[in-house]
Amino acid sequence: MDTNVPTPTQSTDSDTAMELSDFIAKLMQSSDLESVASEIEVLQSIYGDHAIHLYRSSPGSPRSGIPNHSSSSALGAIRYEISLNLPSHEDISIRILVSIPPTYPASNPPQLQLLSRYIGAFGVDSSLFGSILRTFISVSGVEWTPDSVCVFDGLQNVLERCEAWYEDKLNRETAGELLREDAHTHNHVSIEADEPFASSTADEKDRVPLDTALPEGIKIVEAEPIVDRKSVFIGRACRISDPSQVPLILNNLMSERHISRAAHPIINAWRCQVGSVLHQDNDDDGETAAGSRLAHLLSILELNNVLVVVTRWFGGIHLGPDRFKHINHAARNALELGGFLEQTDESRSGGRNAGKGRKR
Repeated sequence: MDTNVPTPTQSTDSDTAMELSDFIAKLMQSSDLESVASEIEVLQSIYGDHAIHLYRSSPGSPRSGIPNHSSSSALGAIRYEISLNLPSHEDISIRILVSIPPTYPASNPPQLQLLSRYIGAFGVDSSLFGSILRTFISVSGVEWTPDSVCVFDGLQNVLERCEAWYEDKLNRETAGELLREDAHTHNHVSIEADEPFASSTADEKDRVPLDTALPEGIKIVEAEPIVDRKSVFIGRACRISDPSQVPLILNNLMSERHISRAAHPIINAWRCQVGSVLHQDNDDDGETAAGSRLAHLLSILELNNVLVVVTRWFGGIHLGPDRFKHINHAARNALELGGFLEQTDESRSGGRNAGKGRKR
């Protein structure tokens, strides 16, 4: 064993990679520290030459290193900092402090600490900070076994938790903005309704006026938003008595600006029994096969005299088949909220295949 392991040299920020390389070389000179040095080299090859640098607790202070001792067990902790980008949000980075105890990896795990006070625009809370500190000692963290290097596994676990935390914050913010905009739009419409009509412009004269008033007696129920990767799905449902009511209801929904600006404002399906005839139709509204899926939902639930509408705001991330799951869930939530799923067998008896479907 080499009895003289020098400390890392002081350097400027422009050559931190060279400083780290020199430090790794000096660690390699001690047989007790070869595994630590090799692990840092592997992390450097995975995350990039400039992702890792020796930790300095404050400007002007010396960077963490190892003093001259003959045995690694007598050394203090080796500390280095890693800057990583969230996998699905490459413009968002986090800083993690890795503290290596003298007895790692033989008998003690490393410790990870989140140095970033913010992830994106969101301030880091104590729950996330604490969970990262407990990465190697928590049942929900990373399992550590003696004599095994584990920093990479810990960093990946931290990345996953930080990304999930960040996306949850984004989703809550998106849902909150939609609800605030919805309230603002309703208030704006209420105020305008009391104001006298202004003179029409040339463009307004050319427009074909739409009847946006709800038919008498129609009450629309609206379910809670479903949010996934910044896309938002909201289901609405109402009872109808005649097919002619459907376009009027859809026009009413489209008159609300926050709905009309959605990627798919009025994905819908409806069924209406008039006498002995069952009328039904659906509309994908640009989301291929979405309307027919809603129609299938109404059919297997044996629901008549109902219109269900789902609005989807696209968040910029493609959801794949998950979008159809959310559309169906949003519709079903609205039907449940409106009491349509509580219909008795008698209220269903007028529909086709009455009594033959599964009871729900």
